[in-house]
Amino acid sequence: MYEHIVTFKFNENITPEKQQNLLNQLKSFKGRIPGIVELTAGINVTEEIEQIQGYILGLRITFKNKQALDDYLPHPFHQEFVSSLSGIIDNVIVVDYEI
Repeated sequence: MYEHIVTFKFNENITPEKQQNLLNQLKSFKGRIPGIVELTAGINVTEEIEQIQGYILGLRITFKNKQALDDYLPHPFHQEFVSSLSGIIDNVIVVDYEI
C-alpha cells in the first residue's frame, strides 16, 4: 500500500466557505476514485501556532498499491479539485511513501 499526504497553504483569497468546499471535495474522493483504501482530510486545528507556517488543510489517502496512486493523479475528480485551487493556493507539500 502507499500513503499520500498533502498539506495546503492558501493565500488571502481563501474564505471559510471555500475551505469547507475544498474539504468536502477531498472527502468525496473515496468511493469515486478507484484504489483508495482509506481517506482522511481536515482543517488544521493544532495549538502549535508557530508550527503551522500557513498550512491549514491536510489530506491523507491510503492507496491499495502504487498503480492506484499513479492513476489518482490524472483522475478527473482529482484534476477538478486541482483546478479549483486556482487563485487561492500559495503552496502545497506532498509526501508519498510505501507502507
